[in-house]
Amino acid sequence: MFKYLLIFLLIFNFSYANENENIVFIDINFIFKNSYAGKDLNEKILTKDKQINNEINNFKNDIESEKKKILSQKNVISVEEYNKKITNLESKIKEMNETISSKKNELTIFKRKAENNFFKELNLVIENYSIENSINMIFNKKNLLMAKKELDITQKIFDIFNNKVKQITMK
Repeated sequence: MFKYLLIFLLIFNFSYANENENIVFIDINFIFKNSYAGKDLNEKILTKDKQINNEINNFKNDIESEKKKILSQKNVISVEEYNKKITNLESKIKEMNETISSKKNELTIFKRKAENNFFKELNLVIENYSIENSINMIFNKKNLLMAKKELDITQKIFDIFNNKVKQITMK
């Protein structure tokens, strides 16, 4: 709450300190979720996430099936053979858990890279816009408590960004 009050006071003070100051705000999350490039990146992230979840579900089903099979053979096979199969199953579970952990880590890294690449492109557009329009300060909307709607340049930046950046390539 203190952070929002401080931001409000800063904006209030800047507007009275120098009326020539040009201060605006932008909703970056809106642009990330709705622009062509943002939608494309979100779709890639979602696809990777679904792929990992499918692998996890398939693994769980395979393990459950194998577990039932081993349990059904418990009274038919020797104790040594039963213990050997249980040990084998446990090692498969351990190996797959490591693989799942690795894939989730991979997804997290991919998300970070995607967001970083997106924001690099967006920052270029914002920077050019601010230079062309003599804007001194741009706030992110999520960090504002209150501001005049006239100070919102989200739609302008969104339109420029959508025209310039259709897709962001992942390196």
